[in-house]
Amino acid sequence: MNKIAEIWNERYSGSDYVYGENPNAYLKEQLATLSVGDILFVGEGEGRNAVYAASIGWNVSAYDISSEGKKKALQLASKHNVNIDYHVGDLQDLNYEREQFDVIAFIYTHFPGETRSMIHKVLSLYLRPGGTVIMEAFSKKQIKNQIKGDGGGGPKNIDMLYSLEDIRSDFENFKIKELIETEIYLTEGDFHNGIGSVIRFVGQKDGSAML
Repeated sequence: MNKIAEIWNERYSGSDYVYGENPNAYLKEQLATLSVGDILFVGEGEGRNAVYAASIGWNVSAYDISSEGKKKALQLASKHNVNIDYHVGDLQDLNYEREQFDVIAFIYTHFPGETRSMIHKVLSLYLRPGGTVIMEAFSKKQIKNQIKGDGGGGPKNIDMLYSLEDIRSDFENFKIKELIETEIYLTEGDFHNGIGSVIRFVGQKDGSAML
């Protein structure tokens, strides 16, 4: 087991859901605008978003590097009487098919800067033409909130935070439906509680693009 997986397994090992059991508000808002279909949750952790999507009719797949996250997610799915297909592993270990999904959701999924773009581009291959990416993640400005002591979470390494330019570059073959940087107040469990400087992105994969 790699060190990052160990960190997340430790975080998820308790009985409480560290980011809460309710779905992310932005995800919920965006899913309400789409017809249900096949959706992939990236870095899904304890399953709050995947379980919500399943509860409103989506066919849900999810993955994370944390086995403890999967355990908690399946418990939450059982509580809500829904099914989610949840895999544990790194992206290269997974067997998703090209153009398998209608939606891919990145909800506070942060990758190291040196691999972020590659991961985003590979995951885009799994999205059908005309499919949608939904993302909410901390921006680089979140570091300032953390320094002031009122930040609502996020990586302490600025290299793992996002800029608008990062998103435009990583999803260059997407039609941008929304791309904004804003501040919100997060109340998502113990670890997302306070001011968050976030980037919100909804993009539609170009039907003619060959990624």
